Amino acid sequence: MSKPEIHPNWSRPAEVMTDGFSIEITAKDVESLREAAPGIPGDHPVAITFLPGEDFAARIAATKAVRELGFEPMPHFSARRIASVQEFEDYLNAVVEQAGVKRCFVIAGDPSEAEGPFDDSSSLIASGAFERAGIKAIGIGGHPEGHPNMTEAQCWQVLKDKCAMIEARGMAPLIVTQFAFDAERVLDWLLELRRRGISDPVRLGVPGPAGIKTLMRFAARCGVGASASVLSKYGISIGKLIGTAGPDKLVDAIANGLTPEHGPVRLHFYPFGGVPKTVAWINEYAAAH
Repeated sequence: MSKPEIHPNWSRPAEVMTDGFSIEITAKDVESLREAAPGIPGDHPVAITFLPGEDFAARIAATKAVRELGFEPMPHFSARRIASVQEFEDYLNAVVEQAGVKRCFVIAGDPSEAEGPFDDSSSLIASGAFERAGIKAIGIGGHPEGHPNMTEAQCWQVLKDKCAMIEARGMAPLIVTQFAFDAERVLDWLLELRRRGISDPVRLGVPGPAGIKTLMRFAARCGVGASASVLSKYGISIGKLIGTAGPDKLVDAIANGLTPEHGPVRLHFYPFGGVPKTVAWINEYAAAH
């Protein structure tokens, strides 16, 4: 059985590292996305996060807006924040029916204990709800710098099991990584992923341009390595945490280090400094390369 296509972008050869990118928004970012929309090619994927403090109505409205702007919505489902099976299926069916959603992203979520019946992203996948709703692809998290609650061996096994489960259910797996500052570590992780027999497409997380203090805050919150040596590779000096930093050096290093052995790869942007600023950077980078 052939896998469904992750997205039309994957069938188009990338001439520049930023080609076929995806980007992430919150429910509150719709107007920012609307402002940035002229700079984003049609049908590009836009992920809609599942943050605490945002209700389902706001998430559904944001997903609809993504579709209306001509992009491909990919709503997130945070397993431990979902209170019931009914809540999960109501949200899934709403975004499918109202925004034509075909691709979703699942995570366990931050709470240490589940608010409902779903302990982790695997339990959402195993429910069967996604394939019943006609979903074609499921995104799952990848962690080049490890996971705070799992050993390295557990991380690899869980990732492999999820990919197999998604494929067995007739959908296509997509791995989306946490953002990072260290290209070398990301590339090494990718090679290890392929060595372990996981050939599915990967979107590498990249922080959009933002204030250095903002980047440091998100790095601390997400457990991302930010040692002085890593940050210097990225272009940040620990002694000068002022101003804005962009991912130029990181994206250059990824582009220069990728080989056929790394498999199918695209970028996924976390717009910590705002959607318009990230989209402007992407277009400037593409024009320069």
